[in-house]
Amino acid sequence: QLQLQESGPGLVKPSQTLSLTCTVSGGSITTNTYWSWNWIRQPPGRGLEWMGAITYSGTTYYSPSLKSRSSISRDTSKNQFTLQLSSVTPEDTAVYYCSRGLGHWGQGAQVTVSS
Repeated sequence: QLQLQESGPGLVKPSQTLSLTCTVSGGSITTNTYWSWNWIRQPPGRGLEWMGAITYSGTTYYSPSLKSRSSISRDTSKNQFTLQLSSVTPEDTAVYYCSRGLGHWGQGAQVTVSS
């Protein structure tokens, strides 16, 4: 059974870089599949926002609105993929999710940006 788990600091100071890791179990992030590995967030009181993705082959895609501040990478030896978001502001406060496609999601990680 495929499982995803987000991890990272719950509190980040403004202007710093937010870093989150998604650990995948029950399946390999390098398996050739139609579905990409995504980062999605939900700010308080707002809807879901797709941030970016990495495919099984390592190709990355980003939301245009976040592209200049986002970087998604992977560690295939650990079966993990990582999101880095630079120059964060309080507007980046959200629950951050990793997913494979739309069918498999992590439980979410609350990240608060505050001094």
